[in-house]
Amino acid sequence: MKSSLEHLPESKRRELARVVEILFAEFQDAIVLGTQPHKRMGRILKVVLYGSYARGDWVSDPIGGYVSDYDLLVVVNHDRLTDMVEYWSKAEERFLQEQTIAHRLTAPVSLIVHSFNDVNLQLKRGRPFFVDLIRDGIALYEAPGHEFDPPKPLEPAEALKEAQGYFDEWFPSAEEFLVHGHDAISRGWSKKAAFELHQATERLYHCALLVLTLYSPKSHKLNFLRSHAEQLASGLADAWPRGTKFEQRCFELLRRAYVDARYSPHYKISAEELAWLGERATILQSAVKCVCEARLLNLGGDV
Repeated sequence: MKSSLEHLPESKRRELARVVEILFAEFQDAIVLGTQPHKRMGRILKVVLYGSYARGDWVSDPIGGYVSDYDLLVVVNHDRLTDMVEYWSKAEERFLQEQTIAHRLTAPVSLIVHSFNDVNLQLKRGRPFFVDLIRDGIALYEAPGHEFDPPKPLEPAEALKEAQGYFDEWFPSAEEFLVHGHDAISRGWSKKAAFELHQATERLYHCALLVLTLYSPKSHKLNFLRSHAEQLASGLADAWPRGTKFEQRCFELLRRAYVDARYSPHYKISAEELAWLGERATILQSAVKCVCEARLLNLGGDV
């Protein structure tokens, strides 16, 4: 695996070093009092930078409302250590503080966490996301003696069958939530409408990621899923314009809806904002359908 960050400015290298430092500190705090073997023996084996910062095509446009994330794969030595809430939520909070309050990070940090054995299993199964990640990723940290297994090719027929299965499951599910969202808008049920539109959007992104790469992070975070999906299919970015404060505020309300629209008495969203979100979610649905159908057609041609 590559380890050079020479293509990045020195300021970005310092930021990534800070990110790794925080990861290790917060992980240690999460396991230090544990008595179970997986906690007592818990280790981070690798931290891998992937995505736009690894490739060198990151975007930094704060005025336009888009800044590429630092995408990181954290590899640990036990499956139970991949629980995001128990072991990694504090690190994610620290990253947000470092970016928005302390201003020591110029980009958001997005984590996916897998065990070493699981990554090797994904490589053995030829999962494109992991194959590309290991090929193009850059190791920010590696413990000695833990080399990944060589990836094996995935048969086109198997890839098509799995991708078609994901599309058949996730796209209709997203459509159901979208229909419910529009119905709730028409009835004036604003919080329910916001939550339903969140769920539709989340499922559309999972659908796109699963069809395109046979993998999607286990996350409800729309900004995280949106970033991953748009890196794979740039046309999906057209669904969510970011050029005005109104557009940015609407997506933020949608992002918050997963929790706040259900549980917070302070969550407020206007009819105008809901109408815009409903319109954009419908546009995303069409874009995801086109992207997925093109991918399935391409896979079918390889069979």
